[in-house]
Amino acid sequence: MPGKWFEDLEVGQVIHHDKGRTITEADNVLFCALTMNDQPLHLDAEYAKTTQFGQRVVNGLLTLSLSVGMSVGDLTAGTLVANLGYYDVEHTKPVFHGDTIRVRSEVVSKRPTSKPGQGLVEIRHVVTKQDGTEVLTYKRRALLRTKAGGSGGAAP
Repeated sequence: MPGKWFEDLEVGQVIHHDKGRTITEADNVLFCALTMNDQPLHLDAEYAKTTQFGQRVVNGLLTLSLSVGMSVGDLTAGTLVANLGYYDVEHTKPVFHGDTIRVRSEVVSKRPTSKPGQGLVEIRHVVTKQDGTEVLTYKRRALLRTKAGGSGGAAP
């Protein structure tokens, strides 16, 4: 199982996820269509030229979604019970078509819960693009299985 059990994570631990992802125009357009987001800043090249960015900006929720997915294999694959929340989300710089993002995660806190076989972990994710610019930060609370708890019907 590639994911980490509750016991495998330590406060202060930093995980650099190996996967990078270049975000294409097609990715952005499809994501906007799937989420019914018709914001011209994401889709209209002529409109976007008139903004401070001078070009279309990748939908921030696509960047967030990709970064969560890029962390799954190293963190929660097969050990996740549930994601409980995403908070302190900050889009610090724009992402454009052709940018490649990478993610690192830091364990902020952890504690056992009252439910047998589960522990609560808080993780801070930092997303950067190819030149090292930080483009997104956020925290996530997740319930993870413990080694002693077994599978117990938990989500993969």
